[in-house]
Amino acid sequence: MGSVDQQSLAEYCEQLAKTTHAAAGKMALLSAEVKNRCLLLAADLLVKQQEQILAANSKDLAEAPKYNLTPAEVDRLKLDAKRIAEMAEGIRAVASQRDPIGEVISSEVRPNGLVVDKVRVPLGVIFFIYESRPNVTADAAAICIKSGNGVILRGGKEAVYSSRAILQCIWQAAEQTGVPKEAIGQVEVVDREAVGQLLKMSRWIDVAIPRGGKSLIQRVAEEAKMPVIKHYDGNCHIYVDRSADLNMAGEILFNAKCQRMGVCNAAESLLVHRQIAPRFLEVVRDRLIPFGIELRGDSEVCKQIKDAKLASEEDWGTEYLGPILSVKIVESLEEAITHINHYGSHHTDAIVTNDREAAETFCRGVDSSAVMVNASTRFNDGGQLGLGAEIGISTDKFHARGPCGVAELTSYKYVIHGQGQVRV
Repeated sequence: MGSVDQQSLAEYCEQLAKTTHAAAGKMALLSAEVKNRCLLLAADLLVKQQEQILAANSKDLAEAPKYNLTPAEVDRLKLDAKRIAEMAEGIRAVASQRDPIGEVISSEVRPNGLVVDKVRVPLGVIFFIYESRPNVTADAAAICIKSGNGVILRGGKEAVYSSRAILQCIWQAAEQTGVPKEAIGQVEVVDREAVGQLLKMSRWIDVAIPRGGKSLIQRVAEEAKMPVIKHYDGNCHIYVDRSADLNMAGEILFNAKCQRMGVCNAAESLLVHRQIAPRFLEVVRDRLIPFGIELRGDSEVCKQIKDAKLASEEDWGTEYLGPILSVKIVESLEEAITHINHYGSHHTDAIVTNDREAAETFCRGVDSSAVMVNASTRFNDGGQLGLGAEIGISTDKFHARGPCGVAELTSYKYVIHGQGQVRV
């Protein structure tokens, strides 16, 4: 569906929202068995139909230059057999999880005999807006099916062919297993104003989740009339404490920075305690510079690493998503915590230390959605933390924080059982 006039666009968006809302009501009644059958079949179909998906992805990649995508964005867009297999495994992992819907979170019998249960329920309809990540289509649909929600998917135009091919597999699985296909909606209008129209429809849509560049997320947060689950940047830190095992710290830093740079949980900033700085900066120089990483450090770092460039104030707060790392020497653990809380994005931050008290202080003091002790920041990921696929990562404190999997797409209601009680 191409561009349409404003009246037709508004009507199209309202109809899409209403249809998904109606189907979401049916999703809430599905059994765990039905939802799991749908997910397992969808995973199988992704693998069986991978040639069609790869052919669609090739079309997207061929058109990438006209969208001026960065190398990191092209990497996110590209699919291969391995990534499709990983998508399928992510869906199977979601299917294997305990179904949260209907879970009794707490139960209490009141003095008058009323039984008050707090029961987990779906959120309703989720409007999910994302860029250049066709695999996220599968993740989001799977999580919403498992959690009994409806979803309206708005992927980027740069991944339109890939996303459509993936959704064909999921729609096919839904039709064959009794899951309402209409609960997995897709915005087929290329006009960006469609997003603006849907963000107004709080009557039919319960929550918006943007996943992509900062400008996209800011736009959604500003325009949405419903709650938004989001994070802006991934300026993730690694702090190497004075008691750290330097070999371990080197491995963790290399993995966090170099394993995959164009993702939100990659390390962008390094803090080093002064007592071990002379020794550890040698490790940094020997491991990262040969890998092509540009180091931007404070004046002392630049004295010890001749290839380092002097960092600006802006560098301390920048998410590079590429081969640049800011490096700063700190006097204490407390200074490291203060620096992270000031310049960080509350996403993922790590400490490398053999001092248990220092680790506990870091975990209490750093205000981030995930804090790592002696582990790479790259583990802040739904699949790595046992959530299966994830629909996004939240750095907010309401309603969810960290990777958002099945449980994070639920709310609760009170169910009260009586035997004729009336209030006096």
